[in-house]
Amino acid sequence: LNPSEILISERDDNPSGSCIVASMEGTRPILIEIQALTSQTVFGFPRRTANGFDGNRLTLLIAVLEKKGCILLGSQDVYVNVVGGIRINEPAIDLGVLMAAASSYKNIAIPQSTVIIGEVGLTGEIRSVNLIDKRVKEAEKLGFKTCIIPESNKKNLTDKYNIEVIGVKKLQDAMRVLGIRWVSFIPIS
Repeated sequence: LNPSEILISERDDNPSGSCIVASMEGTRPILIEIQALTSQTVFGFPRRTANGFDGNRLTLLIAVLEKKGCILLGSQDVYVNVVGGIRINEPAIDLGVLMAAASSYKNIAIPQSTVIIGEVGLTGEIRSVNLIDKRVKEAEKLGFKTCIIPESNKKNLTDKYNIEVIGVKKLQDAMRVLGIRWVSFIPIS
C-alpha cells in the first residue's frame, strides 16, 4: 500500500553517506534512500558514477558542492545510488544527493529521522519544489522528525505539522543544520 515504507525499510543502522529524500511519482509522494560513497581516486581523473540518477547532473552538483559548499572532492571518486533500482529525474532530490556525498566525505551520519528536499542551483541557492505539502505530509506520516526544505517553500506552507520543518536558503545552511563542517578556500597569492 505504501511504497515509501518498502524503499526505506532496510535502514537499520545510520551510516554516513545515506539520507532520505522525498520525490514525486505523478502526484504521489515517495520517500527514497539516496546513498553516496566518496573514496580517494587511484587515477588522475576522479570518477562520478550514478545509479538511478543522471550522471551529468551529478557532475554538475559536485562542482556546486566544491565551489559553494567548500567540500573539496577533486581527488575523490563519487558514487551515488538510488536504492531500490528506481530512476529519479526530479531536481527536488538534488540537496539530498549533495548532503549524502558530503556526509560520506566527512564521515558524518545524517540523522535517520531527517528527510531532505530541495533543488540546488548553480550558485548554491536552494530552490523551491512543487507539491511540498504532500512531501512533508508523507514524511510526517512515516514518523520522520525533521524535514529540511527550501526556505521559499517553508514560507508558503499553510498546514501545521507534527514534524520540525527547517527552511534553508543556501547549500551551506543545510550543511550547518546537519553538522557537516566545511573549510573555506584560502586564496593563493
